[in-house]
Amino acid sequence: MIAPMTNDLHVAIVGAGVGGLALAMGLHKRGISFTLYEEAKQYSAVGAGIGFAPNGLRAMDLIEPGFRPLYENVSCGNKDPKAHGVFFEGLLVEEGLGLDQPWSGDLKSAWGHPDFHRKSAHRRTLLEVMTSFFPIENVKFNKRLTGIEQHPDKVVLTFADGEIAEASILAGADGIQSTVRAHVLSPKYAEQVAPVYTDSYCYRGVISIEEAEEIFGKGADVAKMYCGDERGVITYRITGGTEYNTMMSVVDHDGWKLENAVTEKVSFESMMADYQRKGIDERFRKLLAKCKPIKWGLFHHLNTATYSRGRVVLIGDSAHASLPYQAAGAAQGLEDAWVLTAVIAEIAKFHRSTASLGPEIDAALIAYDSVRRPRAERQLNRAAEVGRMLLFQHEETGPDMTKILAKLQNGWFDWIWFHDIDTDAQKALSQLRENKLWSEI
Repeated sequence: MIAPMTNDLHVAIVGAGVGGLALAMGLHKRGISFTLYEEAKQYSAVGAGIGFAPNGLRAMDLIEPGFRPLYENVSCGNKDPKAHGVFFEGLLVEEGLGLDQPWSGDLKSAWGHPDFHRKSAHRRTLLEVMTSFFPIENVKFNKRLTGIEQHPDKVVLTFADGEIAEASILAGADGIQSTVRAHVLSPKYAEQVAPVYTDSYCYRGVISIEEAEEIFGKGADVAKMYCGDERGVITYRITGGTEYNTMMSVVDHDGWKLENAVTEKVSFESMMADYQRKGIDERFRKLLAKCKPIKWGLFHHLNTATYSRGRVVLIGDSAHASLPYQAAGAAQGLEDAWVLTAVIAEIAKFHRSTASLGPEIDAALIAYDSVRRPRAERQLNRAAEVGRMLLFQHEETGPDMTKILAKLQNGWFDWIWFHDIDTDAQKALSQLRENKLWSEI
């Protein structure tokens, strides 16, 4: 049981994505004062499909026990009853989809776990669930953060509209192009601020399940990862099974040309040309024609030396933006939120003003960093490796599906899925309680 606050602690959260909302839920549940600042005019639904493995579900339970039941009400898994424990079935982008290959058929090329039950939802619906757990009065929209100043007794935030706000702690959940990340890393690690382009981009789309079944038939019943030479496609059901989420990836030999932007509008003809290669199954061109002609550059934060600096801390994509190929990035944001909630709640126990708690706050955020960064960065690197398998770029497996399946079907995901994040939270708290600064509590 977390003790009630005994001081004037106030947390500023910048960014209303999954990580920021989860932290807001955790703080509100524990009676800790916060304000959530979001640059957009409303909650964003960018990204469409989103899912959580057992580790994410466990984090939901810890953050807010009422979270998981509502999420499960709006999520769905594979339609095929034999595939409830299937994460993805691996097939090919080439003509025939590889269905005639000896490694294929009857879910032989699938991977998952008997204790894993695929659940995916529409991002918009997930955000609606999450925002129902705290008052809208705690949220300020149209707030673009432009400046951060740390003082011994507080953090001062400046916004583009001229507003100036103060907080005891600033949590940056402002995405892959994070202003807060620049503040944390620039003094010593300026070269790590910008996200790194992975020489690939994708097109995304959400279509009705009826449209998906017209293209793939019963193939739409189970989540798929279609691998291919410099082209790869991921598909799965969302929105209670009424919609079908797709991501169609392309290896890029020309490099990303836009500065300070991770998306680019292109012509429909240019988009379609990316899948005109000889040997690609015609079904993928039909699917691509239903996507929006927007290139999503695939970037990640390859190196991050620290998630904290003084009273400022990073969570979610601001800390460890990942490629989407393990469908694990959102759950990492939930894990961040739980551990950070735990250490902030520890700060809330002090019997004096947080203006005097600079060293204690610094120590708490360092403890959070020490348990979260190694795990989140391992996930980030493993996701990039799965992406290389998908696009036949992997240094060991190449285009050999037998080798790809041998990796993915043999416990590849177990360390992510079956990790108890509360163990990490307790480890961070133990680290704090051994610190002489904690003698007052």
